[in-house]
Amino acid sequence: MTAPDTALDLAFRSARSFNRFTDRPVSADTLARLYELLKWGPTSMNSQPARYVFVQSAEAKARLKPCLAPGNVDKTMSAPVTVIVAFDTAFYENLPTQCPAIPGARDMFANNAALADATAFRNSSLQGGYLIVAARILGLDCGPMSGFDADKLNAEFFPDGRCKANLLINLGYGDASANYPRGPRLDFATVAEVV
Repeated sequence: MTAPDTALDLAFRSARSFNRFTDRPVSADTLARLYELLKWGPTSMNSQPARYVFVQSAEAKARLKPCLAPGNVDKTMSAPVTVIVAFDTAFYENLPTQCPAIPGARDMFANNAALADATAFRNSSLQGGYLIVAARILGLDCGPMSGFDADKLNAEFFPDGRCKANLLINLGYGDASANYPRGPRLDFATVAEVV
């Protein structure tokens, strides 16, 4: 089964990263639908380490603002929602129910901090990508960012230290008038080889 061109356009070909959004709000129902879609993306051993903080209120935005790189302040403060995509450093505690096919999965990570950290970061990054694609399919526009002070953000939003921020994604309904021209993409021969 192949996805129709409209879905491919929504998710990839016509989609853009946005730097400015309209003031149209994003409903709590839309955010719940977003998670219900993105959660089906695969992760290693069904680990699902990503945790999401949907920063939407004025109070929460005020907490986020000092953590941002200067070039990301205006666009983030004007976005209806900013998602902090973080990872749970003890994600493996859920493996007995999420990956019952491998009975020793929890202990494999609990006894190897380097493996747990690499797995959590890698797979929460994947989940951030799934969030972007799911948001686009649901009609939202996105502006992913890595320009923030992780230590400040973690202290503010994850003070117990269990979760750590990976990336930020502004969500809303984009204002295309503020977009840069779309940059080209590298071709297959430049980035790939079949061996």
